[in-house]
Amino acid sequence: MHLIVNNQLGFTTPAINARSGIYTSDIGKMINAPVIHVNGDWPEDVVFACRIANAYRQKFRRDVIIDLITYRRWGHNELDEPAFTQPIMYRKIRSRKSVPELYETKVCLGGLVLEDAR
Repeated sequence: MHLIVNNQLGFTTPAINARSGIYTSDIGKMINAPVIHVNGDWPEDVVFACRIANAYRQKFRRDVIIDLITYRRWGHNELDEPAFTQPIMYRKIRSRKSVPELYETKVCLGGLVLEDAR
């Protein structure tokens, strides 16, 4: 199982200059692996995607890729101020709620489905 943490929104190099394919997960085409794209803002969806990938891996004994689409809220490292080079993009990112805040809102609104932990 392969996990791509696709910092698509916060990546400062255009895809055309960074790699040969349009999508980060295009590498999966070389090994004929299925790709599961999942929004990193929704932890329950990430868990579900991991379960699907694990079941596929167990059944078919083949590689599978999870493309976790997310963004870098704080830049590349603690010394980086990404708004300096990408002001419009980081204005959008900083206006968004964080993953814990989104999850808290979902739980408080009764959108949480508790599952058996087995």
